Amino acid sequence: MHLDRGQQSGFFLTLEGPEGSGKSTQAKRIATRLIAAGYRCLVTREPGGTALGEQVRQILLHAPELAPVPAADALLFNAARAQLAAEVIEPALGRGEVVICDRFGDSTLAYQGFGSGQPLEPLRSLARFAVGDLRPDLTVLIDLPVEDGLERKRQDDEITRFESHADVAFHRRVRDGFLALAAAEPGRFLLVDGRQTPDALEAQILDALLPRLGAIPREMGRFAAISSEPQRDPLRMKK
Repeated sequence: MHLDRGQQSGFFLTLEGPEGSGKSTQAKRIATRLIAAGYRCLVTREPGGTALGEQVRQILLHAPELAPVPAADALLFNAARAQLAAEVIEPALGRGEVVICDRFGDSTLAYQGFGSGQPLEPLRSLARFAVGDLRPDLTVLIDLPVEDGLERKRQDDEITRFESHADVAFHRRVRDGFLALAAAEPGRFLLVDGRQTPDALEAQILDALLPRLGAIPREMGRFAAISSEPQRDPLRMKK
């Protein structure tokens, strides 16, 4: 059962971009600022964010020996996404929370569609089957040159099979795909330059986000800290 958008009182923000663009860092930064302003926030990620999703994450990102074909990738990503939407995102939106998700459906279109050559319309149909009409209210696309992002990822603790086994041409197609998706939906996407400092990126995202929050409920006078450790359960943050 998917959330009726008419019942949604929260706000759904997704962060997208090629590898190494800094999405996870910005998710935590934006949540910290929103919490300080009194908003109830939930930060999660794809694939993951649920017990099922974290298991799927291991298969998709850390088991290259399984060699899933692009169609299997798309099905597995959407299986994890369906669980995340039903178990985590939709309930939080119904409670009036700001949900910040590190990747969502646009990543499947960019990676399995533009990157791996799967047709886009079946991928879109699969996403609709997985999450119904759940769509981000705002998608921030943090863009940067592929070579810059891959160099950043070499310093990362989590190297996935998409960095270790895909060539640069694949990642360029992914980046081009993200840019094409943003150009097709300028009202939903905010395109930002990932070569900026983290502080500058945070400020640009907040400038676009805060006016859109409108009448989202706020609760002043409480405190919550953000853990930087990956965990199986979504990270819920309430001020």
